[in-house]
Amino acid sequence: MSLDVDPPDPPELAAVDPNEYEDAEVSGGEYHRDDLEAFLREGAWDDAFDEWAAGSDMEETDWQIALDLDLVSRFDFFWDDFADRVGYHAPGLPEDWKERDLHPDLDSWGTVSAINAGLTELGQIVCETLKQEYVDWEAEFDAPDDLPDFDE
Repeated sequence: MSLDVDPPDPPELAAVDPNEYEDAEVSGGEYHRDDLEAFLREGAWDDAFDEWAAGSDMEETDWQIALDLDLVSRFDFFWDDFADRVGYHAPGLPEDWKERDLHPDLDSWGTVSAINAGLTELGQIVCETLKQEYVDWEAEFDAPDDLPDFDE
């Protein structure tokens, strides 16, 4: 399947400590958000979005709900120096979506799951694109000399 839609504008990255997210544990304090945001605007976002959309299982109506709720703007990307990777936090719909009456077309757990899974997949592809094609710095973390040698 594929999703035939135009890429939205890339998110503006906020100065949030990634450790505040339930799904992230990041060491270090240099998150390179300005650099990553520049890479997104220079083409990383469009490249990753096109790759994601070409293989996405998300339906156009689900994507429109995500756009209507401005979920894309709530993505966060940051450098994780310890893991030598670009990390991310994907926005998602909350478990109490029904009680909150978030959108008139949001009417099933299937739709909620499709949106949340699709945004997670998009975030992962953006991270991979940034790391492989745009990031030109190396991790500054040096492992201590007293770590055991497991190669023996």
